[in-house]
Amino acid sequence: MKTKYILEHSEVKAIAAAAEAEALRNDWAVAIAIVDEGGHLLHFQRLDGTPPVSAHVAPAKARTSALGRRESKVYEDMINGGRYSFLSAPFIEGMLEGGVPIMKDGQCLGAVGVSGVKSANDAQIARAGIAAIGL
Repeated sequence: MKTKYILEHSEVKAIAAAAEAEALRNDWAVAIAIVDEGGHLLHFQRLDGTPPVSAHVAPAKARTSALGRRESKVYEDMINGGRYSFLSAPFIEGMLEGGVPIMKDGQCLGAVGVSGVKSANDAQIARAGIAAIGL
């Protein structure tokens, strides 16, 4: 039998706090979503001034990243490269940069999705959150 890593509540809180700190440090209004490996929402916050649509986009990016076990940018790049069939892939809605998986020893524990600023900055915030738990 194998051992499976999971995100504990304290780790989710640490990720959220670090992601929020990164956003505030740069004066970026964003929504931050953290999901487990199955794409189920564990944490969500929408900072002041964040566009309402970001409340839908951030969780979608996180789900896409967790279910695919890769950054959501991979799907964006595939579509931009001409592989338009991915637009009809089931359960994959957040195909924009800003979803980052939380990986440990090759296992996906979940993902962080951020929306509200430029996609590269969304991903920066997500990575800052994940770095808070040493991954």
